Amino acid sequence: MRFKLIIAFVDDRQSQDLVHAARDAGATGVTLINHAQGEGLKPKKTFLGLTLEAQRDVLLFVVEEHMAREVLETLAEVGEFDSSPGSGIALQIDVEDAVGVAHQIQSISSKVEQEL
Repeated sequence: MRFKLIIAFVDDRQSQDLVHAARDAGATGVTLINHAQGEGLKPKKTFLGLTLEAQRDVLLFVVEEHMAREVLETLAEVGEFDSSPGSGIALQIDVEDAVGVAHQIQSISSKVEQEL
């Protein structure tokens, strides 16, 4: 089985909704890194012109490659990444090799076989 790593940088208030949506789309687990900081195209300002650094979470999903696009599109839709500037970004990269995913392979192998 081949895997993709989906990385999503999101507003910390959206994390749980996105995790639930990704699971519904086929993700079997997530690693969540709290308190990352990010800045989009235009820095957000508060009163008196002070810069506000938004708290972000980083969500990491190791997903079987045939399910990865659906998970990625679900994240984009639920997180409103394309329609709401500064709401987040998600990307996927190839995973050359992975260990510790045997339990995931067992739980998704029948679903992947049906899709193929």
